[in-house]
Amino acid sequence: MDDALGFLNAPRWWQWPTILSLDAPAVSLLWQAALGRVAGVDVSWTHVAVLGFTVWLAYAADRWIEGWRLDWRDIRTQRHHFYQRRRWPVAAVWLMIFAADLVLAFTALEWREIAAGALLTIPVLLYLLSHQLVHRHRRWRLPKELCVAALLTGGVCVFLVPTPNPGALASSASLFALLCFTNCALISSWEREVDLAHGQTSLALDATGHSWAIRQLPWMTAVLAAAAYAGDTGPSRTVAACALASAVLLGLVDRLEHRTGWKIARVWSDVALMTPAVALLWPL
Repeated sequence: MDDALGFLNAPRWWQWPTILSLDAPAVSLLWQAALGRVAGVDVSWTHVAVLGFTVWLAYAADRWIEGWRLDWRDIRTQRHHFYQRRRWPVAAVWLMIFAADLVLAFTALEWREIAAGALLTIPVLLYLLSHQLVHRHRRWRLPKELCVAALLTGGVCVFLVPTPNPGALASSASLFALLCFTNCALISSWEREVDLAHGQTSLALDATGHSWAIRQLPWMTAVLAAAAYAGDTGPSRTVAACALASAVLLGLVDRLEHRTGWKIARVWSDVALMTPAVALLWPL
């Protein structure tokens, strides 16, 4: 009962980045900068702004739809409670940011970049339509964790192509995609009761054996990142070091989740993906 009504308490200060959907844009922008160095592409302030706005719009839309769909008595998280209780103010802000994003894109980006962004928008819309509405309860649908990882990686790389270093970018982007998948899978494992209450499917709910496998993902990713670090040079080596640090941090957060609780673990799992911030300030 306490978990079900926990959203009635005032949110803690450390929950607000997640509640306001600022965590995913922050992670995306840090990795865009890191992967931009690998790709040998100059990332302009326009690329930063458009990616940040677009990622926020996608995450906010996802939570807005779920908050609109759920009965308030079923809600188990502060983020969904916020989007339900502040539905129309959030919708107004969403429309303003959407308009700013479009104006910025059409006035400052090249047509090739606009076309690439528009092409990526199609699977994002299909994901929202399928996972939040049409196929919400179908267990055969593509796992949400895999969809989010693929879409987020595509968004981070969308302005980095074409690149003079396609192989290096593909290798580094794969590490980021694996980290995103691991992050989402761990969260679904911690939030099993949330997904059950919200009528959501996840890898952790699909089969009992998945929980054990999910908890091995950080260490598997760490091994792959360590191998990449040993074999790479320059910016790719830096990205591999960031991926290695993030993977180990995710593993530690998972190990401590039973003590800290899933709410704190949820926040720290996103912080764990922000290791490029250190590398960008102090290159390895």
